Amino acid sequence: MKRRIAMMALAITLVLSGCNANQPVDSPILEGESIQDMDDQESEDLTDNSQNISGQESTEDSQPAGSDKVELPSGGEDNPITEREVKDGKMQSYLTGEWKDEDVVKRRNMAVMIPNNERAGYSSSSPKLHQYGISQASIIYEAPVEGRITRLMCIFEDYDDLGKIGPIRSSRDYYIYEAMSFDSIYVNWGLARPWVEELINSDRIDNISAAVAGIYNGYDAAFFRDTSLLPGCASEFTGYLNTDKYTAGVEARGYEKEYRSTFEQAFSFANDRLATYDDYPDAVMIWPGGTGKNSGGYGNYGEDNPHFEYHSDDHLYYRYQYGDPMIDNMNEEQIAVTNVVFKVCHGEERLPDDPNYDYLAFRIHGSGDCYIFTNGKVIEGTWERDGDNGANYYYDKDGKEIVLNQGKTWMCCIWDNYSQYISYE
Repeated sequence: MKRRIAMMALAITLVLSGCNANQPVDSPILEGESIQDMDDQESEDLTDNSQNISGQESTEDSQPAGSDKVELPSGGEDNPITEREVKDGKMQSYLTGEWKDEDVVKRRNMAVMIPNNERAGYSSSSPKLHQYGISQASIIYEAPVEGRITRLMCIFEDYDDLGKIGPIRSSRDYYIYEAMSFDSIYVNWGLARPWVEELINSDRIDNISAAVAGIYNGYDAAFFRDTSLLPGCASEFTGYLNTDKYTAGVEARGYEKEYRSTFEQAFSFANDRLATYDDYPDAVMIWPGGTGKNSGGYGNYGEDNPHFEYHSDDHLYYRYQYGDPMIDNMNEEQIAVTNVVFKVCHGEERLPDDPNYDYLAFRIHGSGDCYIFTNGKVIEGTWERDGDNGANYYYDKDGKEIVLNQGKTWMCCIWDNYSQYISYE
């Protein structure tokens, strides 16, 4: 029987905010300036970058995590990775726990803003999104934005052979603060200026950003438009990142290329064992927004709300949304991850008295409830995070850190006002 979970909002320390909109408006806060978040305003042309770049259709990690792995011995929940060492030129990834080339593991990742709404489809008659490369992300972070939809921040460490990633969309400050926890170099095209401009132009977050109003040091060379998508797709969903030119931009900006001393961890991973969690409840179907209609970001589509389906043969959770499998157009693969994390955060409307605006704020520091899904099980507990560069730590009800299985992870920021809609079975 489906289990409905009611969760209480917890107090947390820092208020962060921002979001995504679908209609152009003028900022009620900055007189004479528009919020560089709106679809028509984010579609500013970039000079000398209108070419269509065809990325490679696979990388060395092109199959879903775990699909070709030898079955691991059990006991992983009690055997986390501690010290990392180099063996035959490989290390265990900080983002997935998997053995990868040493230079890839040590290199700072990129955190890329990518749309997830139906308007990012090829046409109004086709809901299939033209997301490219997201199956290669080590971590996908999803959060509600204005319009009560969600937007993705995909965190990549294996990107050299992709060629392109996208479409690229605009920034919200709570995504930036989450990127800080992974020591990411942040990638965006556009921003909600009243709440992002000061932060993104500070020295607190290294970024490769398209040059739009509100960005003081843009790097246009890394971005281009895929004109083959026009006219069927709105122009704001045609902007892409060239991964080679991104790398050149990191060099030109003088950013540190390897993880800095402030980086703690992404997650705690099992050390080449399977974390089975035999004593915990089964959870093989997961709905972050439930199966009914609500306004929490994940609940706009009722029975077609996004969900994950666990497959025991490969220990992966397959993502569905808009009534269909979620597909990466780079390789036509369905998005599948090893772990799903629900991080419940206090949320607010930034301008609650103005019906024309629906910008949101989320407190992603401090502590709150969490739900960890791995190996077809669910572990209820709490998350904690201290400071802008602090990691997210996840603990079970006994205060023991929760150990994830090696592989990709999908993180859902769950608005506490709507956490009662979370369901699993």
